[in-house]
Amino acid sequence: MIKNKFIPMALATVLSVGMIAGCGNAGTDANVGTEQEVQTETVAETATENNEAKEAETGSEATSTEASSGADEKSEASEETEEAAPVAVNGIRERSDEMRDISAMELVSEMTAGWNLGNTLDAHGTSGLEAETYWGNPKITKELIDTVCEKGFDSIRIPITWYDHVGDAPDYAIDPEWMDRVEEVVNYALDDGMFVLIDTHHEESWRILDAEHIDAVDAENIALWTQIAERFKDYGDHLVFEGLNEPRTKGSAAEWNGGTSEERDYVNRLNKSFVDTVRATGGNNEKRLLLVTTYGGSNTVEAVNQLEVPDDEHIGVAIHAYEPYDFTFASGQSTELFRWDGSHNGDIIKLLVRLNSKFIENGIPVLITEYGAVNKNENNDEIAKWAEAYVSRATEKGIPLFWWDNGVYDQEGEKFAILDRQNLTWYRENVVDAVIKASYTKEN
Repeated sequence: MIKNKFIPMALATVLSVGMIAGCGNAGTDANVGTEQEVQTETVAETATENNEAKEAETGSEATSTEASSGADEKSEASEETEEAAPVAVNGIRERSDEMRDISAMELVSEMTAGWNLGNTLDAHGTSGLEAETYWGNPKITKELIDTVCEKGFDSIRIPITWYDHVGDAPDYAIDPEWMDRVEEVVNYALDDGMFVLIDTHHEESWRILDAEHIDAVDAENIALWTQIAERFKDYGDHLVFEGLNEPRTKGSAAEWNGGTSEERDYVNRLNKSFVDTVRATGGNNEKRLLLVTTYGGSNTVEAVNQLEVPDDEHIGVAIHAYEPYDFTFASGQSTELFRWDGSHNGDIIKLLVRLNSKFIENGIPVLITEYGAVNKNENNDEIAKWAEAYVSRATEKGIPLFWWDNGVYDQEGEKFAILDRQNLTWYRENVVDAVIKASYTKEN
């Protein structure tokens, strides 16, 4: 039984945005290239992006001028129209354990608004079940997942760090209590009818991308995904596997700029091992949606163009895009932005043109599995405008987005939280409402 909730659908102001790294980790602008020589196709692609961005900005200015004419006399009518235009959102629904033989594009088209359960099962630094609360977030409850789902988030990403919970080589046996807890949380969400993404998250301490380590890294990657895939092989298509979270070399000059060509090749190798390993376990895993990613989850031209997507109709691409960085993430830089005034409209258009031309037009769906904007002196009205602009444009392209929520709002740290997990209320309800409305534009 579907529980539909209704929220007012505001008349969308069509703005836009752009791209960068992830998990609350970013350092430099992802538009900066890492290699001096760029392929001819990259140059052409960039020109296309710039042209479309310029046209969109010009159109936006024209629209703004037209809208301002007679705005006073129409404002009251407009407000009444907004109130009279509710939109149904997905709430708690019946669980589905069916594994349908549908394409990745078809499956992803069913996803709407996404949310990350960050800094919880992905916390590291200790072993055992206490790791779940080690970074300060409360233990996950079914009520927490219900709250997220009832708001209209029908998709959830559950980041999971495994390395504190595995044995020695060559088996890398996962602690059964940890695996059981992961499965319990996955079922909380599946029981609400949600789509669920699980991954291998903060694994950089062993997932080292160089010639010296790559064979051992690949072996552990295979061992982990063999065990995870075996545990979940009978689950339906609402469960999705995301092989690698932001695979990168920590502390390197190119860590957040798409990596080097050699590092990107190593990521391609790990992506392929992940896919081959999961498929080999059989059962529903033969048709399960699997997500591969770029170096660092980056959406730079170099990273996107060098990604090798396995020839498999049940494959999608996971990208991270905190864009524009100066608005969503930057703190203390001279270029930092606090207001969303439309001056960076072209950035999101460049991002979406790149992802669309490289993947979507070739039948490969894209999920932006991390995005969001930090709380900067309670600038939530500005973030709501940005969210509407970003999410609505991505939704038009068929790209679902997953807000990075790490539980941090007014504490020290990267303030991405939108949900108060202690009280099960929303810190930034106007931002959340903007996200939900924009995510459901494809339904109207």
